[in-house]
Amino acid sequence: MPIDAVDLEVIKASLSGIVQEMQNSLFRTGFSTIVRESQDASCALMNADGDVVAQHVVLPLHIGAFPACCGAVLEKFGGTIAEGDGFLINHPYQGGSPHAPDMCVLTPAFVEGALFGFCGSIAHKGDIGGPVPGSCSGQARETFNEGLHLPAVRYQRGFAQNVDIERIIAANSRTPELVIGDIRGQLGSDRLGERRLQELVGKYGKDKVLASFARLFETGEARVRAAIAEWADGRYEAERFVDDDGITLEQPVRIHVVAEKTGDRLNFDFSGSADQTQGPANIRPPLVQAACAYALISLIDPHMYVSSGLLRAFSITARDGSVLNPRFPAPVNTYNPTVHALVDTLFAALAPIVPGKIRADGSGSRSIIIGGRTTSAGKGYVQYEIVAGGAGARATKDGASAITVNQSNARIAPIEIIESEFPTRVQRFELIRDSGGAGAHRGGLGIRREYRNLADARFSIRSMKHVIPPNGAAGGGTGRPGDIWINPDGEGAKRLPTRYADYPLKAGDIFRLDTPGGGGFGDPLKRPPECVLADVREGYVSAEAAERDYGVVLTAGGREVDAAATARQRVMLRQRVQPEAAGPTTSFSGASARHSGSRDNLKR
Repeated sequence: MPIDAVDLEVIKASLSGIVQEMQNSLFRTGFSTIVRESQDASCALMNADGDVVAQHVVLPLHIGAFPACCGAVLEKFGGTIAEGDGFLINHPYQGGSPHAPDMCVLTPAFVEGALFGFCGSIAHKGDIGGPVPGSCSGQARETFNEGLHLPAVRYQRGFAQNVDIERIIAANSRTPELVIGDIRGQLGSDRLGERRLQELVGKYGKDKVLASFARLFETGEARVRAAIAEWADGRYEAERFVDDDGITLEQPVRIHVVAEKTGDRLNFDFSGSADQTQGPANIRPPLVQAACAYALISLIDPHMYVSSGLLRAFSITARDGSVLNPRFPAPVNTYNPTVHALVDTLFAALAPIVPGKIRADGSGSRSIIIGGRTTSAGKGYVQYEIVAGGAGARATKDGASAITVNQSNARIAPIEIIESEFPTRVQRFELIRDSGGAGAHRGGLGIRREYRNLADARFSIRSMKHVIPPNGAAGGGTGRPGDIWINPDGEGAKRLPTRYADYPLKAGDIFRLDTPGGGGFGDPLKRPPECVLADVREGYVSAEAAERDYGVVLTAGGREVDAAATARQRVMLRQRVQPEAAGPTTSFSGASARHSGSRDNLKR
C-alpha cells in the first residue's frame, strides 16, 4: 500500500526508538562488565525474511550479522516458528556471529497470528569455554579451539526457557552466572522490542508498517546509489596489512581491495587478499559486507538510517579460501584486527572519490583478557577489557585521542569498576606523548594502561598495529605503534606478540599496554606553529618532537615560539625531505588510483 512521507518519517523514528529502548534495557540489565560497562552489544529489528529494518548503531558490523543469524533460524525452523519462541545462535559459519563469544538471541514477533518479524540482540560473552579464559585464543588453529558453538537452537517455547540449553552453556563457561544472566538480559530486551513493535502496529496498522519496511529498504538503497552515481567512474585500489595471524608471527596478512565503480554500481573485489590463515585472523563474508556498508555510510552520511537496504546498493567479491572468506573450520575468534585493516583499506581506496573525507589510519582495536579464581569466593572470573587508542587525523582537524575507532564502538571500563570486581590495580592510565602521527593535522594519541595483578591468573591479548604502525595520509607521518610488556621495568621484562594467549601471570606481576596513536594528515611543516605550541603546553607533543617533526623551535621552557629559528628549521627540514615527501604517498592516474598501503612500513 502507498504511504505518505509524514507517516514514513514517524514510523522510521519509532522503529529507531524501539531499538534504542531495547539497547538501554540490555545495558541496564547486563550482568558482565562487557555488556554493562563496555556495551559490547547491539539490538535490531528484522522483517519476517530476516532483513534489518532498524539498527541504532552501536556495533556497525552487526548489520551483516543479524540477517545471517535470522537466515539460519528460518532455514532450520521455517514454518514451525510460533509465538513465544526464542532462539540462540553463535556459530560463525552456520550463522553470522563475528566469533563464537558474540551470542545472538532472536525472538519472533507475531501480528494477527502471522510471523511479522524478529527482534534481535547480539552481545559478547565473557567466556564460553575453550582452552583459555575468555575463549579468544590468539593461537587457535580451528574453530573447535574457540569455545562452545551453538547452531540455531530453540531456547524458548511458549515463553518458557529450555533449561537444558542453559545447563549446557553454563557447564562450558568459566563464568556461568554472568553468561546466563547476560543471555536472559538479551531475551528481555527482545521481548520489550516485541511489545513495542506490536504497539506500533496497533497504532498504524499492519499494512502501513509493512509498507514502511519496504519503503525504508528502497530509500536506503536509493540514497547510497545516488551518492555513488556522483562519484567518478574508475578502478580504485588499496591494501593494508595485519601484523600477523597469531601463529606465523613474521608474516603480515594482506588485505587488498579493488573498487570498481560504474554509474551507480560499485563492486568491492577482495580477491587479492591473503589466503585463509592458520591463526584466528579470518573473517566471514557477512562481516566483509558490513564493513563495506560502514565505510559507505561514513563517506556519504554518518547519520544515515541503517537498514538492509544499504547492503543492496553494492556488491562484494571475496575469494573462497581467503582470509575474508575462509573454509570451515578455519579459526575466526580474533577477527577485529582484520576488520579494522579492511576498513582502513576501503577508506584508502575510496579517498580519490571523496578527498574531503580522507583520514589517516587509526589505532584499530584490542582487548585484554585475564582469567583466574578470586581469592575470596573461589569462583572463576574473566576480566575482559576493550582498550582504545588514537584516531587518524582528518582533512579538516586533528584525530581524537583515547577513543575507539572505525567499527569498534565500545567503551573503556571505568577503573573503579575494574578494581572493585577483579583482583587487579590500575597503576597508570594516561595519554602517550608524541604517539600521534605528525601532520598539518596531528593524529590522536594512544594511551598507556598499566596494571598490577593481585592473584595468579592467565593473560591473553588480541591487538594490532604493534609491528605495522597506523599510516598517515597526504604526507602525514605514521602513528606510534602499540606494545605490551610484562614487568616492563624489572629484570625479567618480557614483550609479548600482538596476539598472545594464556600467559601465566603471577600475583604482583605488572603488565603494561601501550595502544597506537593515529596517523597524521598533511605536511607537518604546514601545521601552524601556535598549534604545535599548544600541543607542547598540553603535553601532547614534546619540545624535541616539535622541532624534529614540525620544525617548530621553542624558547627556553617551551613557553613561546622562536619565529626566526622556526623559519630556519623548517627550511632545513624541507630541503632534507625533498624530493621524497614524508609518509605514505598517493598517486592518481585519471579516475584510477593506487595507494601505497602498509607495505612500505614493513622495511625495518
